[in-house]
Amino acid sequence: MRASQFFISTLKEAPADAEVASHKLMMRAGMIKRLGAGIYNYMPMGLRVIRKVEAIIREEMNRAGAVELLMPVVQPAELWQETGRFEKMGPELLRVKDRHDRDFIIQPTSEEVVTDIARQELRSYKQLPKNFYHIQTKFRDERRPRFGVMRGREFTMKDAYSFDRDAAGATRSYESMFAAYKRIFDRFGLEYRAVAADTGAIGGDLSHEFQVIADTGEDAIVYCPTSDYAANIELAEAVAPAAPRAAAAEALVKAPTPGKSTCAAVAELLGLPLSRTVKSLVLATDEWNDEGDLVKSTVWLLLVRGDHEMNEIKVGKVEGLKSGFRFATAAEIDAHFGCKPGYLGPIGLKQPLKIVADRTVAAMSDFVCGANDEDFHFTGVNWGRDLPEPDVVADIRNIVAGDPSPDGQGVLAIQRGIEVGHVFYLGTKYSKAMNATFLDETGKPALFEMGCYGIGVTRILGAAIEQNHDARGIIWPDAMAPFTLAVCPIGADRSAAVKAAAQALYDELDAAGIDVILDDRGERPGAMFADWELIGVPHRVVISDRGLKEGQLEYQGRRDEAATKVPAGEVAAFVKGRLKA
Repeated sequence: MRASQFFISTLKEAPADAEVASHKLMMRAGMIKRLGAGIYNYMPMGLRVIRKVEAIIREEMNRAGAVELLMPVVQPAELWQETGRFEKMGPELLRVKDRHDRDFIIQPTSEEVVTDIARQELRSYKQLPKNFYHIQTKFRDERRPRFGVMRGREFTMKDAYSFDRDAAGATRSYESMFAAYKRIFDRFGLEYRAVAADTGAIGGDLSHEFQVIADTGEDAIVYCPTSDYAANIELAEAVAPAAPRAAAAEALVKAPTPGKSTCAAVAELLGLPLSRTVKSLVLATDEWNDEGDLVKSTVWLLLVRGDHEMNEIKVGKVEGLKSGFRFATAAEIDAHFGCKPGYLGPIGLKQPLKIVADRTVAAMSDFVCGANDEDFHFTGVNWGRDLPEPDVVADIRNIVAGDPSPDGQGVLAIQRGIEVGHVFYLGTKYSKAMNATFLDETGKPALFEMGCYGIGVTRILGAAIEQNHDARGIIWPDAMAPFTLAVCPIGADRSAAVKAAAQALYDELDAAGIDVILDDRGERPGAMFADWELIGVPHRVVISDRGLKEGQLEYQGRRDEAATKVPAGEVAAFVKGRLKA
């Protein structure tokens, strides 16, 4: 490819609305152009990256035995009404009507459509297992689209769906996809982690997110540096303290804490570590009858150490809170504690309630908590002596760096990540809702066991840039770069020798299957180099009159601080060696 035939449109400055590095650099490199809020034109340079990402995904999906098809962007609402998601999904689901006033949706995902295909086409257990995938445009009507392709409204996703006859087969399909995803992300050349993720209402333990490591990532990834343990913050287990609870050593004292309504302020006033305090979080659950009338509300008190944070996903797994909870109202708090928040605690309640203590709190002694009296806290609080043992002891907090790893192989660390892929065991959630069955060995209908597997194709571009950039621009891994190498002749319009040498090198590299671009635009060296560094092409060869006279050309990798002089006759072999490395 010649640069003069291609379309290169770089900018010196990013638009004012670009917030994160990937958004700024993709706009400056001419990879995307904004059309509307969260909607972008993918320009030729950006589309080349997308096509390379898609090619790797296709190769590995096909290698894993998945079969590609293509499902429509516009889908009939009837299918979504079968699963209840037409109503439940909320405003992110873009609903439209055709000229006949029939309801349709612009797809954010394709579980309903692929399940409809399966129930029509997969009639016998002999046709299983089967895995269908497609790479297709998606639309989610984000309330606040931002960060360019990282959180846009229109995006491209690869979604795959497996169909099996039983849970054992579904597990094998899941493991096959998990392995395929690892090969995909290995080939991208990105630093990533496959982390155990929460399975939500479906339950089970088969769910992993693929997170690209980046300091700007929105997700917290918990991992053990000395083992293979990794999980997202919602799932990572905070193990119970190994040491038994210490015996009480202090008397219970009601201490004045005027105006100190936070654990940090109380600890500072009392001259104690924050880890000696316990915070009180008040939740409520509601029971409704079939007519939609409120039958009963139950108030719960959750106790978490002062330097820890409650984990709502974990709380939602506590028996009695699984069906949903809310924060208690001011009236409910007053009825049970007789005090405003900031001074609440488990001693001296006006009405009984359910007490859930985090594992760490259950192991504490001589701790500090609210006294249910404004401007007062108790110190020297002990289980068994000053208050009954909690009704429930559970892991209800986020882990913190330095916590023991659940696998016993070290301590945990936390880093930031960007979710770009997710593999998930669905079970019969959709097949049951849509009565999608096949005939088993006995001739009886059975529900498909399903799995779903997504990769955010366009989101990967943003994640890769967040991980790989510097002050000069993008640094693409070889496998994703719009061009692998740029041949940059200096003064080709004035030197026939430079022009001929550049063309000869380009022809040789192109014939060797290297994705090379020849910059024949006649730009000044500084401007030419700045463009390719901004765009992120990982390899560059510079040809000049002076270099040719010395029998030398200059090679520079995108991460290299300086160029390397290479004998002119050896440049092609040198480049091939660098690409293999």
